[in-house]
Amino acid sequence: MRRPILPLSLLALLLAGCASAPDDTPPAEKVWQPAPGVDWQWQLSGRLDTSVDVPVYDIDGFDHTEDTVAELHDDGRKVICYLSTGAWEDWRPDAEKFPESVIGKGNGWEGERWLDIRRTDVLEPLMAARLDMCRAKGFDAVEPDNMDGYKNTTGFPVKAADQLRYNRLVADLAHDRGMSVGLKNDLDQIPELVDDFDFAVNEQCAQYDECEELTPFVEAGKAVFHVEYELPTSDFCADSRRLKLSSLLKKYELGAWREAC
Repeated sequence: MRRPILPLSLLALLLAGCASAPDDTPPAEKVWQPAPGVDWQWQLSGRLDTSVDVPVYDIDGFDHTEDTVAELHDDGRKVICYLSTGAWEDWRPDAEKFPESVIGKGNGWEGERWLDIRRTDVLEPLMAARLDMCRAKGFDAVEPDNMDGYKNTTGFPVKAADQLRYNRLVADLAHDRGMSVGLKNDLDQIPELVDDFDFAVNEQCAQYDECEELTPFVEAGKAVFHVEYELPTSDFCADSRRLKLSSLLKKYELGAWREAC
């Protein structure tokens, strides 16, 4: 059936009304996305040295206060909240909230044991509370650690699909709180996860000849924060510059000392 033809005057009035109708939909909040090659400092132990002249700091989310984050912001820095999301740590203030049923084998670090990441019914509210803490302290981003349990002996039959599901859950929890989030190690799943994360954090890709695998992040305009512990900078900095990685030489305790490429 043909539509009736409206008078031109009425049609013009309707079109004008449509054009001037307010858009009540708020713009999507964009999280911070660090660019490839940006310099950074990673310090998880010792008295925090805030004098390093870099635009990005990655520090422990539990150990530092809102005032510390604000001080770094006042100096023009972005601040990343380090958390372990894939392993239980016996010294954390929320350690007793984790039931024994989700705590598995040790991950090689004293006081740390793998978590059963399949149990999102248990872990999601616990991780959401940790991310609430990061947001309340004013952090810009999150570095979730121990995100590759499926490739380790955790004490649970964790599969690659379980890891993908859990890592995406953690990324969504961070994004829901207005923070960006980095993929820690988990090189094999980068092709599936690069779109879910805003940057990458890697340990020892040069030592194990794996740095090329981080290229998808750089190609997507996302930083790769990279650390070596055992190689001199002369062994990896040239490749790091070629690949546009943000590379440091650090000691295993991750104190203030650093040597940048």
